[in-house]
Amino acid sequence: MKKIMINEFGNESKMILNEVDTPSPKDNEVLVQHKAIGINFIDIYQRTGLYPLNLPSSLGLEASGVVEAIGGDVKSFNVGDRVCYCNGPLGAYGTHNLVPENLLVHLPDEIEFETIASGLLKGVTAYFLLHDIYQVGSKDTILFHAAAGGVGSIATAWAKALGAKVIGTVGSSEKEKYAIANGCDYVINYRTHNFKDEVMKITNNEGVSVVYESIGKETIVDSMDSLKRRGLLCSFGNASGVPDPINILDLMRKGSLYLTRPTLFDYVKTREQLENASNKFFDILKSGKVKVDVQQKFDLADIGKAHASVSERKTIGTTIIIP
Repeated sequence: MKKIMINEFGNESKMILNEVDTPSPKDNEVLVQHKAIGINFIDIYQRTGLYPLNLPSSLGLEASGVVEAIGGDVKSFNVGDRVCYCNGPLGAYGTHNLVPENLLVHLPDEIEFETIASGLLKGVTAYFLLHDIYQVGSKDTILFHAAAGGVGSIATAWAKALGAKVIGTVGSSEKEKYAIANGCDYVINYRTHNFKDEVMKITNNEGVSVVYESIGKETIVDSMDSLKRRGLLCSFGNASGVPDPINILDLMRKGSLYLTRPTLFDYVKTREQLENASNKFFDILKSGKVKVDVQQKFDLADIGKAHASVSERKTIGTTIIIP
C-alpha cells in the first residue's frame, strides 16, 4: 500500500509518499481500501505543527472506500461493504487504512464515494454548528465566513433549509457568485468591503444571532462587532492564523456576548453521536437541499499541491485526493 508520512513539521514538502506493507486488521479493526480521500484544514494544522502530532506520523482523517478485511469481533461490517469515516484514525492519506469499527460508518448506496470523502467531516461539522452549538432557525440571521469553502458551502445551504437568513463572506468575485448560487441571501467580499459595516446595514444595526468564524486572526474582532446583544461568536477555525487573546470584559462591553471555540471531536465523541450526525447529513444530502460540490481533484502523489491550494484559500467547494 501507499501512505503519506511526515518526519518533521513544516511546509508541503515535508509530506513523503511511502510504499509499505498492507497491514492486517486486529480485533475490532477494519481494513478499508480507499476510493477517495478528503482534505481538511485540520490536516494542514497537523502538518505544520499547529496541532502537534507524535512524529513520525501519517496524515488524514477522512476517506471513503470498501471493506477489504475485518478483524476478530467485528460485528457491524463485512468484506465488500461501502463505508466512510471522518474522525480518524490518522492515515487517510493512503490507499488503505486500518479503522476501528466504532469510527466507521456505512455509506448509503445513493451517495457517491467522492461526494462523501470530501463532505463527511464537513457535513457533521455543519450539523453540530447549526444544531448543537446553536439551534439555527427561521428567527435567526447568521454570518458565515468562507461561505464558498468546504464547510461554508454545506453549512450555508443547510442553514437556509432551516429557514435562517444567511449572510456569507468570501474573498473574491468568483466566490461571491458561487455563494449566491449556493443559497446565501447576502454575500460580502471582505477584500473589497468592510463586512462588519455591511452586516450592520443588512440587519438595520441590530447584528446577527451567531457568527461562524473560521478565518481567525484577520476577522475575529469585526466578527464580534457584527453580533447583536447576547449573540454567539463560534470560532471553529483559524485559516489566517490563531486569533489574538480576547479580553473577557470585551464580551460584556460589546453586548453580553457568548464565545465558544469547539472542536468536532467533542461533539461526535460517542458512537451514538457519530451515527446521529452522519445520518442527519446523509438525509439532508439525499433530500437535495444540500449538495457537496467536488471542485478540485488531485492524485495522492500531488498531495503537496492539494495542501497548497487549500491553505492559500484558492479553492471553491470541496477538494479530494484520488488514491
